[in-house]
Amino acid sequence: MSNAFKFKRLVRFVPKSTASRILIGQPIRHDIDVGAALRNGEQVDVEILSGTSVLAPGVLTGRNEIIERVLSPLAENEVGTIRCIGLNYKQHAAEVKMDLPVTPTVFMKPSTALGNPWPAPTLLPKLTQMDDCGDYESELAVVLGKTAKNVTEDEAMDYVLGYTACNDVSSRSSQFAQSQWCFSKGFDGSCPIGPTLVSTSVIQDPSKLHIRGKKNGRVLQDCSINDLIFSIPKLVSFLSQSTTLPPGTIIITGTPAGVGVGKDPKETLRHGDEFSVEILPHIGTLVNKFINE
Repeated sequence: MSNAFKFKRLVRFVPKSTASRILIGQPIRHDIDVGAALRNGEQVDVEILSGTSVLAPGVLTGRNEIIERVLSPLAENEVGTIRCIGLNYKQHAAEVKMDLPVTPTVFMKPSTALGNPWPAPTLLPKLTQMDDCGDYESELAVVLGKTAKNVTEDEAMDYVLGYTACNDVSSRSSQFAQSQWCFSKGFDGSCPIGPTLVSTSVIQDPSKLHIRGKKNGRVLQDCSINDLIFSIPKLVSFLSQSTTLPPGTIIITGTPAGVGVGKDPKETLRHGDEFSVEILPHIGTLVNKFINE
């Protein structure tokens, strides 16, 4: 990245000018919530970069484009296995009546679980529909920019490229029927991320971010990232022990209180529901519209 454009926020998108190309760029308005603006029908103008990936964005081309469809910041072939942390907010542990973990709880999603923001549909698996057990989990996602292995907590942030929003879509019946969560949280499209990837130069302290989860406009999750049990440096270091984490690795960091399974009556995701993960400042709103598979 030393000779590349020092980005602030990146988007990967299809432009209005041609539906056959995928471009990388930086929103011209640094304060715009890209996901919310697009959902509201607003125009989002982007400075185009010469690269084809957020991992190597290249340089500014001097050309601008308008977003037609925003995509996940990373392509499926760039992410490898998505590393996921369970039970990582103090308030969430309290709502599900579980003790605070002393070691991070880790599960994984396959690259096929990666999903795009709205307007691409997010599928509710047939298995989830059978007993109405679809659930949402608003999460902060960390993207690594270079290979990490056996890094210390003090070194960990040197490996972080940036941050984005994620929804860890879950099938609760499958989850609670098994001791391992990769199946119940690994269905196609069950890890939508976006809309922007924000540089660590902009978000120097992720604990100052605030996350909200909204179902059909109703706020169900509302928490500061400073409620995390295990910090971002701790997670990067822990996951890298004796394990190679290549560039493009996504780490989703856990969900705060307010998940559907913890409510009375329970909240579930159904065909036609819209769920938004809002992380402010800088990252903006990940919007997903759910349809039955």
